[in-house]
Amino acid sequence: MSRFVVEGSNRIDGKIRVQGSKNGVLPLLSASVLVSGESVFKGCPELTDVKAAINILTYLGCRAEQKDGVICVDSSGADKFTITEELMREMRSSVVFLGALLGRFGRAEMSAPGGCEIGLRPIDLHLEAMRALGAVIDETGGKLVCSCPQGLKGARISLSFPSVGATENILLAACTAKGETLLINAAREPEIIELADFLNACGAKISGAGESVIRVEGVDKLCPCEHSVWQDRIAATTYMSAAAVTGGRLELEMNRPSLLLPVIELFEKTGCVIDIKGSKINIKGASRLKKFGIIRTMPYPGFPTDSQADFAVMASVAQGTCTIVENIFENRFKYVSQLRKMGAQIRIENRVAVIEGVSRLSGANVVSPDLRGGSALVVAAMCADGITVVDDIYHIDRGYEKFEEQLKILGVKIKREE
Repeated sequence: MSRFVVEGSNRIDGKIRVQGSKNGVLPLLSASVLVSGESVFKGCPELTDVKAAINILTYLGCRAEQKDGVICVDSSGADKFTITEELMREMRSSVVFLGALLGRFGRAEMSAPGGCEIGLRPIDLHLEAMRALGAVIDETGGKLVCSCPQGLKGARISLSFPSVGATENILLAACTAKGETLLINAAREPEIIELADFLNACGAKISGAGESVIRVEGVDKLCPCEHSVWQDRIAATTYMSAAAVTGGRLELEMNRPSLLLPVIELFEKTGCVIDIKGSKINIKGASRLKKFGIIRTMPYPGFPTDSQADFAVMASVAQGTCTIVENIFENRFKYVSQLRKMGAQIRIENRVAVIEGVSRLSGANVVSPDLRGGSALVVAAMCADGITVVDDIYHIDRGYEKFEEQLKILGVKIKREE
């Protein structure tokens, strides 16, 4: 097991380029299964989740490799429609391969994914949608055995919740189904727009991505293309929160700064000064953060659940009291017990966190409970007095590329120990 050792009380100062999006690249890699030929993805982050997706593609019979931020996937030789339980466990969102396998082979077999550290991730919306498109699904023994006796056919699908994963699976399955699919209450996240852009470049006919209603007209086949992965809005928020809590300066290079609009106003509420010019985002932290009041996590374009732990750290050292309401996952506050070890004053009741700011946090030995909670603990360590040791950082490696190297560029005193 690896851990981070962080020496606190130092302001960050510098500039970095934001990595490719974890949440964006994974459905793109799944989509490559639908394409008979070589797909090229540029600007891909080096993450354990990405490696897991490449392992799945390789097992399916694709030729897949990553080098210097570029992933090439040739799915011409794909000859399997099953994913082993071991491979499913390697990546939390591996169910996103379901729609692609059904679209390519008309069959799919995989273990049913369970929960993860932040809570259950039910796939009932995925399965209902696949059934609407013509799939027959047997759920026995913890496995999903899916087939399409009559082939996939377009349908009218209305989601009871705008699930990102379900929306992705529907797009993947519907783009080569017969007829038109109308998806109502679709997720609007940027990752949905990016997936649709890639599929359309390959020959799909998808309209309305980024809106609540998406239309998909099925096509006979998809052709390979090149795609540059969008940058990671969640990772960008984490680095911005580091500048905020340390009172530091940071310049981020990000081609689509508009992806950060759901959080920028909140940063400014805390007293941070933000200046955006072209692809440059400059943020300067305040000497002492102000309270941001109350935030509620919501589907995009609302406040992202993946960023609430960063703002909890900011609230912990801000003046006054802040409140965070978690509306997406039931276990998003598992990091709170670790922040309390560092002196944070946080009360939890159900899905509501009430945070009373303190003047300083103190270094402590803490454990990363999940991906976003773990990265937030590293941010807290930067502004704490003394030394903080963050264990179980394999969670962080799932979503942050060369995290400690990027932080060292910004002047953070951090080292990885085995």
